[in-house]
Amino acid sequence: MRTNVGLWWLLAGFGFFIAAVYTVWSLIQHGGVEWVGTVALVFLGLMSAMIAFYIARVLKAQRGELPEDSLTADIDDGDPEMGEFSPWSWWPIVLAGSAALAAVGLAVGSWLVPIAFGVFAIAIVGWVYEYYRGYFAR
Repeated sequence: MRTNVGLWWLLAGFGFFIAAVYTVWSLIQHGGVEWVGTVALVFLGLMSAMIAFYIARVLKAQRGELPEDSLTADIDDGDPEMGEFSPWSWWPIVLAGSAALAAVGLAVGSWLVPIAFGVFAIAIVGWVYEYYRGYFAR
């Protein structure tokens, strides 16, 4: 984690440095500031600084080294329980299909979007209640 914080601060400094170089270069080359690139590079520095600050706060709050950061840790030390998943479930695919249908509807014709919302409603209800019917009912 500490290395990640250092890398993100390094990237933030790099973003601000390159923004200054880009601004000076555009002033010399074109006689004015090219705002799109300058603002994008400043935001690169700001976002990197935000991530570095957040990771530093998380590192301070966790009060110790994670198993992933220790060279002597085993793989099982950092393997938390992630929850219960249904490897046989088809509902996530239907849910992704409804999102794809909505995106196609926005691109091709707005009449597809309500159909996509209907498929989404069916998919989300099916995914939530899949353990209450059929072979896997509780």
